[in-house]
Amino acid sequence: MNENFAMAKTFIEAFQHALATTGRSVRSVSSESGVPYERLKQVARGRTATTNADDAYLIAKAFGVSFENFLEGDLAERPTVTIAGQVGAGAQVPVFDAYEKGDGPQVECPPGLSPHGVVAVEIVGDSMEPTYSAGDLLFYSRATHEGVPDDVIGHRCVAEDVEGLGWVKQVKPGDEPGLFHLISLNPGATTMWNKRLKWAARVRLHWPEEFARKL
Repeated sequence: MNENFAMAKTFIEAFQHALATTGRSVRSVSSESGVPYERLKQVARGRTATTNADDAYLIAKAFGVSFENFLEGDLAERPTVTIAGQVGAGAQVPVFDAYEKGDGPQVECPPGLSPHGVVAVEIVGDSMEPTYSAGDLLFYSRATHEGVPDDVIGHRCVAEDVEGLGWVKQVKPGDEPGLFHLISLNPGATTMWNKRLKWAARVRLHWPEEFARKL
């Protein structure tokens, strides 16, 4: 937390502090956030008590920090990871179709994890309960663009099958070369036998939904 700004008592104070600390103009914040300039000018001058929640989050995003950090006056830039799309844990989800390429939301990079080469995906479904839940984020890196490396076998992986569906499963060898069993952790869920995969990458980190800071 910034030593010169122990805790923002109001959003106005947080906004005024952000302008003073970064040297940004009200007009530049308006342009980047999409919040009308006249409305922001009133906030900056302390002539309005607050702004709506949607605008507040957009303003914080324009400064490149989470809403919580914005209110605390902590404007230090943090590395982020793009949420590329969704993967199914029981649900059939076309891999990476949730967002246009490059337009996925950003999530603050978890401590101890380098953002370089790392991708995040959001879970849909409950077949990996109780370990992974719907809405949680998984972080992974792909060693190769295609194929299933030997060192991912037996581990929980993000994978894409030949039909273009994305999955999070435990990957085990199938009954023939080139086939894989996709194991669910939820005892009530169905295991997928002898599936062909385009690629699979081991999950490097699991972040429960409530811990993720989307920017």
